[in-house]
Amino acid sequence: MQKEPVIIAVCGKGGVGKTCISALIVKMLSRDPSKKVLAIDADPAVGLSFPLGVTVKKTVDDIRNDLITRLKNGEPSTREELINSLDYELFSALEERENLAFLAIGRPEGDGCYCRVNALLKDIIKEIAGNFDYVVIDGEAGVEQISRRVMEMVTHLLLVSDASLKGRKVVETIKEVAQKKCSVKQSGLIFNKMRDQEEIDALHSKTRLFTCGAILENETIRTFDREGRSFFELPGNDTIHQLNTAIKTFLI
Repeated sequence: MQKEPVIIAVCGKGGVGKTCISALIVKMLSRDPSKKVLAIDADPAVGLSFPLGVTVKKTVDDIRNDLITRLKNGEPSTREELINSLDYELFSALEERENLAFLAIGRPEGDGCYCRVNALLKDIIKEIAGNFDYVVIDGEAGVEQISRRVMEMVTHLLLVSDASLKGRKVVETIKEVAQKKCSVKQSGLIFNKMRDQEEIDALHSKTRLFTCGAILENETIRTFDREGRSFFELPGNDTIHQLNTAIKTFLI
């Protein structure tokens, strides 16, 4: 029987470093050539492509909007035809190299619900995810996405916050919503962009969430992020080691 993939969603308010952390997790997991890793960029800004060194040619929403246009124009739309079309298009949208694949969700546009198209997209994305050992989802900022689209299949919810009260409140809300909407097996919080150990120690007492790690601000990572350089070229450093340790704790 095929083993279910570990599906990690990285969530939090905007600006806390979710995309950088997602990219570093992908880098860590893909180091094992025996494991297949799928990175899903669920943020409409499609920012995860840059630290992964990927060029986005087509997004899931490009496929969705194109199919909706064809349906509006009266093209055949039996369930079998829809499945075949979406299946082919989604697999063609995967950017692959070695044991890593990348899929961008994109920005939804256009009118109308087209529930059957959306439902089929979810099913096919789940089917694609089943071919991988790990799936890392870089989530959209805030809580809205938890109740829709790819987030429903999440097994591990990784919450990211900076030192701000707003950041801590957002991740607490996300955890509450996820408990109702998703079948999450494990959740944990990482504090990111920390100033020093004193700040880290002070924050531990200010949250009810399980904290699996804290990461200090790192100038090298900031530079790579600012310049849009691939994180696969990042040299090893204490911050990456701290994150790797936190993720190993989180996945146990």
